[in-house]
Amino acid sequence: MTALTLSTAAAPGLRADAIVIGVAKGAKGPIVAPGAEAVDKAYDGRLAGILETLGASGAEGELTKLPAPAGFKAPLVLAVGLGQEPEKDAGFDPEALRKAAGAAARTLTGAKKAAFALPVADAADIGAVGEGVVLGAYSFDTYKHVGNDAKARNGKAPLAEATLLGGKPRDAAHKAALLRAAAVGEELNRARDLINMPPNDLDPEAFAALAQTAAKEHGIKVQVLDEKALTKGGYGGILGVGSGSAAAPRLVKLSYTSSKAKKTLAFVGKGITYDSGGISLKPAGHNETMKCDMSGAAAVFAAVVAAARLGLEVNVTGWLALAENMPSGSATRPGDVLRMYSGKTVEVLNTDAEGRLVLADALWAASAEKPDAIVDVATLTGAMMLALGSRTFGIMANDDAFRSALHEAAEEVGEPAWPMPLPEHLRKGMDSSVADIANMGERMGGGLVAGLFLREFVGEGITWAHLDIAGPAFNEGGPFGYTPKGGTGTAVRTLVRLAELTASGDLG
Repeated sequence: MTALTLSTAAAPGLRADAIVIGVAKGAKGPIVAPGAEAVDKAYDGRLAGILETLGASGAEGELTKLPAPAGFKAPLVLAVGLGQEPEKDAGFDPEALRKAAGAAARTLTGAKKAAFALPVADAADIGAVGEGVVLGAYSFDTYKHVGNDAKARNGKAPLAEATLLGGKPRDAAHKAALLRAAAVGEELNRARDLINMPPNDLDPEAFAALAQTAAKEHGIKVQVLDEKALTKGGYGGILGVGSGSAAAPRLVKLSYTSSKAKKTLAFVGKGITYDSGGISLKPAGHNETMKCDMSGAAAVFAAVVAAARLGLEVNVTGWLALAENMPSGSATRPGDVLRMYSGKTVEVLNTDAEGRLVLADALWAASAEKPDAIVDVATLTGAMMLALGSRTFGIMANDDAFRSALHEAAEEVGEPAWPMPLPEHLRKGMDSSVADIANMGERMGGGLVAGLFLREFVGEGITWAHLDIAGPAFNEGGPFGYTPKGGTGTAVRTLVRLAELTASGDLG
């Protein structure tokens, strides 16, 4: 991971491979952002004009390299676009800083040290830049062999160290912001690693083992239910989905507790380590990235560990519903009826609507402990992607205020989200003539139908929300900002922020 440090040193005298500065779009052309005054002075105050000559405009994510001025101990200045210049007396949006830092860190692959002279007005800005650096420097190279270093990206390792100029090493708020950025960023990258792992190396048993290792390291209690325990407990949803695979399913419970906690949150994650669709087999072109169908469980896992690392004063329980959905002679068939952990029966009309089945069992298990709120996270429906695209996740809930609070938390940390309804008239489409409910309903509004199905398995009186992250969980395009190609770790920061707000009593 990229090491983060704070420094009050001036940019010219700092030994580094590069100095990163910010550039914004002004009314008459690019302007040099605060934090880079010493760099601009070394160019005789002509830096904005030089950048404009080189084609820079200050647009978000735009990168411009130029040789450092004489007398600098760093050979390179990297100017990164921050987007539109803020109004007078208004600072730059933290997400703009996060994206700029991420783009710069990704560009500086191979560098040992970089100094970030971006505009940091307060601790929140320090945290945004630090988080952007850690997330932007991420690379997944476990399976690439480059010389003797199997973890190098194109022969170059990720940025090793980032020094944030303008940050005060002795300021408690600045230090806390940087420590938080490192913890959240590193755990989000842990989720990315899991999502990017090939399914032949990450089956439910392997996932559970990794969770056990991390739990032991961070003082988190862990319980793993294997196929025998699941059978004995009557977890028909998880067992039904996993019945077609040689890799048996697991239900993992992670418990972080604080002696000062007044409330408890339960996070439930869909963990389909590979989704072929089962007997309702996905067509060619729709299953190549289905290793990412455990992104919800990865996000929950990472969020619980982050809460433990931050020592948040809230109890957080994570439930990882892990299974592999495969077709075989023992697989669940369309038309089968499963008896769920709650006792309800479900007619399976489509085995590719499997995520809701494993989540249903985990939601009921989480409900039995009577937490103050439950949030489930899942790459659940293609319908949500059609509705919101590839960068925004949907939020459904049985409580409007809680849904709004989650939406605000997501937007605050830079994760695009949108509140979605749970229309009651869609529930009738899941009526079954042979079971309590079917796992499919009307085709139109399929993402909302899935949310209504999950609601059936939340305990009475418990506040609950569902995050459908099908769109942003896996980036099939090129990298942008601090987001890499592949697994993104979407929802980790939203869950952590929810835990922080709950701990502080500021939720809602």
